Amino acid sequence: MKFINLLKKELSEIITVQMIATMGVLIVVFMMMGNLMSGAIDSVVEDATNPKINICDLDDTELTDSLINGLKDAGAEITEISVNSDNYAAVLKENKIKNLIIIPDGFTESVENKEKPKLISVSKMESAATLANITNDNSGAASFINNCVTNIVAQQTGMSMEDIDLITNPIEVDENTVVADKTANISISTITAKLASQSSMLPIVLFVLIMLTSQSLITSVSNEKIDKTLETLLSAPVSRVSIITAKMLAAAIAALLNAVVMMVGFLVFMKDITNGVTEQLGEVVGESLSVDKALDVLGLNLSVGQYILVGIQFFVTMMICLSVSIILGSLVNDAKSAQTAILPITIIVMFPYVITLLTDVNALSTVPRILINAIPFTHSFTAMSNLMFGNVKMFAIGLGYQILVFAVCLFIALKLFKSDKILTLSLNFGKKKKKVQTED
Repeated sequence: MKFINLLKKELSEIITVQMIATMGVLIVVFMMMGNLMSGAIDSVVEDATNPKINICDLDDTELTDSLINGLKDAGAEITEISVNSDNYAAVLKENKIKNLIIIPDGFTESVENKEKPKLISVSKMESAATLANITNDNSGAASFINNCVTNIVAQQTGMSMEDIDLITNPIEVDENTVVADKTANISISTITAKLASQSSMLPIVLFVLIMLTSQSLITSVSNEKIDKTLETLLSAPVSRVSIITAKMLAAAIAALLNAVVMMVGFLVFMKDITNGVTEQLGEVVGESLSVDKALDVLGLNLSVGQYILVGIQFFVTMMICLSVSIILGSLVNDAKSAQTAILPITIIVMFPYVITLLTDVNALSTVPRILINAIPFTHSFTAMSNLMFGNVKMFAIGLGYQILVFAVCLFIALKLFKSDKILTLSLNFGKKKKKVQTED
């Protein structure tokens, strides 16, 4: 019962109204982000399926008229614009448009003379965001006009479309991707993009959780030490092993709650985006979703058992962070230092997180690979990849290494709590020295 009461005390200090409110805000933020992104994607898809093209025909010939009519027949909404200046920025502003295609004078003449005709495309860029500029692109209309001119050239030269296609596309690439001893008829870029979208969530969640729980536990321990309540707690008729266990278990429960909230929020966010695209693109998306079958063929979809293994490794990772946080919290003597005590954890977590986003750790040369793998958190960020690609041995070594690091950190934390030095230890050596000199 003493341990249960102790655990309740720790939970009440960690799971506060502020924490619950923060989790609620996170859910709302994810939902709002999902709705905003869904609306943006709906707009992009609508413009892609029913393109709005602004055209200025300065050539005004039968050929250019047929090109414009062809765009209309293809389902494009055509608006003809009059342009009397080469100040394109002013033209776009005056007509309140974001894109414009200009068919210059002499376009038809160039085609008839078997010269390469010129087409002027003007697109307005209003943001660095990818989605914000997709609908302003004229590449679709330009490609259509290019195909029409190709047909005309083919008729003039007596070449068939098959001949032109053979010249412009002399080879056909049958792309295949191999994973271990399995092969799928799909491009590696498609697989990479799919895996990136699938596996990006867990590392992000893990990174945020490490920061949140570490800061929470450091603050909890340091506040007890600053307020002198830690001394009272250590003198209570409860074993110090129970005290440290209660603190870590309470922090782990709080981390689990945060993880559930963030996972649910992220899934809602991704669902809003995916549903918007699926409903709008219909058959096109259906074809692209065949990549899921390719993942099954290549064995890149994790089984339930493998997800459990990843979960175990994530749990061990959190335990390492919590044990280190207890050590750092016990070395803090003032509130200001408590805010910066998480810096060592931030550094050793951030480095492998960034590295694993950019490259395959297992493909590095010996020395860098050993150095990066020496950081225990590296194995958490590579866990899914190792299991996907059959590097079970590497996963097992990483998990074993993390358990060893956790045992060492926990041993140090227990030694601190079992010793009365925890009440006097401090990282503020400069302040202590200054204080001593003042007293002298």
